[in-house]
Amino acid sequence: MSQFDNVSVVKKANVYFDGKVTSRTVVFEDGTKVTLGIMLPGEYEFGTGVKEIMDIQAGELSVLLPGNDEWQDITEPTKFEVPANASFKLKVRTVTDYICSYLS
Repeated sequence: MSQFDNVSVVKKANVYFDGKVTSRTVVFEDGTKVTLGIMLPGEYEFGTGVKEIMDIQAGELSVLLPGNDEWQDITEPTKFEVPANASFKLKVRTVTDYICSYLS
């Protein structure tokens, strides 16, 4: 899917890590939400409240998922899941375009 139809966009940006990670919230007709964002190069740790699917559209980064000891390199569009109430780490090497879906 190259676009989202019939959605609302929250005007206020989500800004993290002194502006190095930003996103906008997109709300679907059924109330589900995703965020569309950009991450600048750097190292970040995120926490989850609900299960999340990170859909990397473009960029180069490494991810350390909960319960893993080894970093996974990402250099092309791919998705990965993060369980609820967990944290994960990212080492972003190039500007990265992402979509984050929140699953209850």
